[in-house]
Amino acid sequence: MTPPFDPSVREMTRLDALHQLQLLDTAPSEAFDRITRMATQLFGLPIAAVSLTDADRQWFKSKVGVEHSEIPRLRAPCAAVAESGQLLAVPDLLEDACFRDSPLADSGVRFYLGAPLVTRTGHCLGAMCVLGLEPRSVSEADRAALQDLAAMAMAQIELQHALGRIDPISGLPNRNQFVSDVRDLALALPAGTAQLAAMVSLASPEQLSDAMRVMGSAHLDEIVRAAVPAMRRFAGGGKVYHVGTAQFVLLAPADSTLVRFSGSLLGWLGESAAARGTRFLTTTTVGLARFAVGEEAPLDLLRNLHSAVHDALSAESGLRIFSPELDAAYQRRFWLIGELGRALAQPGELHLAFQPKIDLHTGACRSVEALLRWTHPDEGALSPAEFIPIVESTSLARATTEWVLEAALCQLVAWRAAGVALQVAVNVSAVNLEEPDFCERVLDGLARHGLPAASLALELTESALMRKPKAARETMERLVAGGVKIAIDDFGTGYSSLAYLQEMPADVVKIDQSFVRGMAKDERTRALVATMIKLSHDLGHRVVAEGVETEEVAQLLRAAGCDEAQGYYYGRPMAPASLAEWLAVR
Repeated sequence: MTPPFDPSVREMTRLDALHQLQLLDTAPSEAFDRITRMATQLFGLPIAAVSLTDADRQWFKSKVGVEHSEIPRLRAPCAAVAESGQLLAVPDLLEDACFRDSPLADSGVRFYLGAPLVTRTGHCLGAMCVLGLEPRSVSEADRAALQDLAAMAMAQIELQHALGRIDPISGLPNRNQFVSDVRDLALALPAGTAQLAAMVSLASPEQLSDAMRVMGSAHLDEIVRAAVPAMRRFAGGGKVYHVGTAQFVLLAPADSTLVRFSGSLLGWLGESAAARGTRFLTTTTVGLARFAVGEEAPLDLLRNLHSAVHDALSAESGLRIFSPELDAAYQRRFWLIGELGRALAQPGELHLAFQPKIDLHTGACRSVEALLRWTHPDEGALSPAEFIPIVESTSLARATTEWVLEAALCQLVAWRAAGVALQVAVNVSAVNLEEPDFCERVLDGLARHGLPAASLALELTESALMRKPKAARETMERLVAGGVKIAIDDFGTGYSSLAYLQEMPADVVKIDQSFVRGMAKDERTRALVATMIKLSHDLGHRVVAEGVETEEVAQLLRAAGCDEAQGYYYGRPMAPASLAEWLAVR
């Protein structure tokens, strides 16, 4: 004999189905409001609602003719619809024994007609209802029309749930739902209302990658699932969104201040770190951002939150507030990347300037350093200190070095045709040294222009050489074997060591200007530079001092045995024509 079904179990499963849809307490939605407006027009009644039956209340996802968002469930006709799953018609609430003492009847409502909102799995979420202030009879056409409207409302509910609105791992509303809800806030709050949002990141991108490599995606899924209850508890009933692999977003309660909300988040961070089993493998960070309802696009808000949560990785507290100033710097960075990519593809904006290197013993200039300059059509001259570091950290490094090399080799050809024999030095980044065809491209360029390999020197920083020392050394050895000269740039600021100098097949060591400029005033700096020069000579390297700006420093370097000097004392970086005039004068 089959035992009778427990009504309490049925209600629990119904409530669970309702809560999984993440509809309760969400912002108004135009998609649902169209249906309720249609209902009032179709029936000629002042009140209509999409009413969801929660454990102790009727909450209105959409409503017309009603100011409040919810009413008690007790003796509510919509609750009866949810419990029975059947259409309910009450021609006159005051004549009905069940509802004559209900809150609706007390508010003046006399007529009720409600059709059930039933999921595909058979759970009744509530009702699509219309209400009137006068008694009214119900026809079969009325019943059919309301059932059609209920089907439309239910289709909208399931459509939102099915079409990318719920994350399958966490069961939380995802980024698409967040975008929709933030946009819909403008329907519930006055435009410009200040709001707060927070993004919680369970791990940095590197930590996620390491976890994936070691433990696989199932482990990451478990971390996410385990975090959901804690997120919900902290949100205090507010909505939590799963917007990235291990990133969640929540909106602050309406009465929160930045101080209170950030303080609560910091307290939660401390508690969750102690309780989290993966605290030694992952780093939870929080980013906060202010936004104004209706004035900031949801995707821009997400970008701001992502920026803040990324910056929080370097914060001791693990929490950062979005900074418009930092954001402007990031925006500038990406603008520069895009603009430089464009400038590389068309002539006119990029050019080379050449700074001479002077033999300290003869005064002759036998070599110059090629320096990239950029004149933007709108911004004017852009500082190399701003765009060169960006180049070296992006995929533009290959294309930029290719452009500089080609321009330098063309200039060498022009100088040789004019009877000027100079060596040109070109700066090379760490990324270039890791390109498998870099050596071949350099040697092929020299051969194509008919230039001797010794007419080109490549300057490499210590940090670039030490990023992948084995690959760097192999590339340098192939270049040296081909006749290209190699210089270690900015010596003294990176990984200086005897073993390092001994292993790298360099011809020249360039002492960084930070040491050279302090020689005249500091005896210890003079001693340090003298030691660098002697050490480099003992290992077979020529020495160039950068940043020479006075005759006094030039004399000190000459006395210490330095071979060449470069700096404003001799000449600033010059265009080819200006350099030719400078050489003629010397």
